[in-house]
Amino acid sequence: MTVRILALDTCTETCSAAILVGDEIIEQHQFAPREHAKLLLPMAQQLLAQAALSLSQLDAIAFGRGPGSFTGVRICTSTAQGLAFGADLPLLPMSTLQALAQQGYRLSQVPHQIAAIDARMNEVYCGAFELSSKGMVKSCDERIVAPEKWIELLGSNNDAYYGVGSGWAAYPTMQPLSERIQCHVEALFPLAQDMAYLAQFAWQNGEAVDAAKAQPVYLRDTVTWKKLPGRE
Repeated sequence: MTVRILALDTCTETCSAAILVGDEIIEQHQFAPREHAKLLLPMAQQLLAQAALSLSQLDAIAFGRGPGSFTGVRICTSTAQGLAFGADLPLLPMSTLQALAQQGYRLSQVPHQIAAIDARMNEVYCGAFELSSKGMVKSCDERIVAPEKWIELLGSNNDAYYGVGSGWAAYPTMQPLSERIQCHVEALFPLAQDMAYLAQFAWQNGEAVDAAKAQPVYLRDTVTWKKLPGRE
C-alpha cells in the first residue's frame, strides 16, 4: 500500500514542507526567520498541487515537534493540528534532532550522528543517533546542555561520529573536543524531506496520534532571565 505523508517543519530558522508518496519525496524549504507563519501553508498547498493530491487523500501529517525555537515549535504544532482537524487525519510528531541526524547521514553516509541545534543562552539541544533499517534512531535521550558537554553523548566504543546542526557553527568550542567526530556545518537546520522519510517508519510502527493529543517537545521547560532590580 502506498503511504502518503505531508511533513512540516518550522522549529528552526528554516521553514520547510515535503510530501512522501511511496518512495518519492518532493519538498520546498526556505531560510526565513520570523516568516514561518506566512510561508508554511502556501508551501504545503503548492506541494499538494504538485503531487495532485488533496489533503484528505493523505494518510497522515508529520510535523516537527521540537526541540527548537519556542515560537517555531508552536507554529508547526498548531498548523499541523489545524490541518489534521480539518481533514480528519492523524499526526506523526517527529523529532527535529532525529531529522537533522537523518540529513547528516544523507549527506555523509556516516552511520553515527551527533545532532546539535543552537538553543541560545549558551546551550545546545543535542542527541546521538545511529543508523537502523528504519533510518536514524536515537542512541541516547535528547537533552539540552552547555556546548562543551555534548561529548557525554559519545558511546564507549570507538565509532566515528558526524556532527550536524547549527550548534556546531554557533559554538566553536564544541568542535575540537574529540578526534572521533567530523563536522558538516553547512547542514545547519532540519528539513521536512528527512522528516517525511522517517515518518513513513513511524506510520508503519503505529506511532500516529490523534491531532488533539499531539504535543510539542521543548526540552527547556523554563527560561531563566536575568532579574532586573526590583523584579523577582
